[in-house]
Amino acid sequence: MILQSERSGERIDVFLCRALPELSRSAAQKLCDNGMVTRNGVAVKKNYKTMSGDEFSVTLPQAEEISVQPEDTPLQIVMEDDDIIVIDKPKGLVVHPAAGHPNGTLVNALLYHCKDSLSGINGELRPGIVHRIDKDTSGLLIVAKNDFAHRHLAAQLQDHSLARTYAAIVCGNLREDAGTVDAPIGRHPTDRKRMAVTRQGGREAVTHYQVLERYGSYTYVQCHLETGRTHQIRVHMAHISHPILGDMVYGRKKPELGCDTQCLHAQYLTFVHPRTNERMTLESPLPAYFQTVLHKLGTPNEVI
Repeated sequence: MILQSERSGERIDVFLCRALPELSRSAAQKLCDNGMVTRNGVAVKKNYKTMSGDEFSVTLPQAEEISVQPEDTPLQIVMEDDDIIVIDKPKGLVVHPAAGHPNGTLVNALLYHCKDSLSGINGELRPGIVHRIDKDTSGLLIVAKNDFAHRHLAAQLQDHSLARTYAAIVCGNLREDAGTVDAPIGRHPTDRKRMAVTRQGGREAVTHYQVLERYGSYTYVQCHLETGRTHQIRVHMAHISHPILGDMVYGRKKPELGCDTQCLHAQYLTFVHPRTNERMTLESPLPAYFQTVLHKLGTPNEVI
């Protein structure tokens, strides 16, 4: 594929990510390292700075056979067609295989359910996965069943037209009824398993929140992601001293109200269907664990 730069002084990996939203920065740099990005027939180094009018030939890798095995695990499917499948993920289910979780993941279940109908952009070990949610976060997740859908959805993530809204219960009583946390997120400087608000090496991260109900020592909120960094809502709410209830990584170190994992649920998902261009909003009802906590806090069952 041929891509033309309209800017000067832009790093080649940044340009590639902007031109091909499905690429991560590391994937773009890997393309350069492997000689798959050329200018005038010469391989471009990953630190190359573009000039206006530059033309680059880019070769994307073919999706490789993956070693992940299909597993017949039940899925709660909200909608499905030839291009996408939207899953209502339960708390406790890991999205894709990683160290410590080689099987029993959502990807294993998707491979069984969808057979060969999943995208494989970048040859990554995450077939069809456009975005992800934490193991102990429940709720909606959209999966691409082909590369066409994957590119469209990745572009929507990039321009924020794919909107994700979460329900959460946080510790403490928020002072304002609504607000925005605009603070960059990167790896924690000493604990590489955690994320942190950090100015050095952090990536832009913006979370909007709105109070739904106050319960004295706890607040029921809705959080809307403008960006999608790892653990973003958990890190941002802890940063403003209102960690997610039950989050013992970023918040209080002991269970409260029977919650020993974060009370965080991906409740709404809005996107433009890649094939029909229809704007869709899907909703996941609050799961039982979340309703139980609200009931303990004083919300009648008939209101939940």
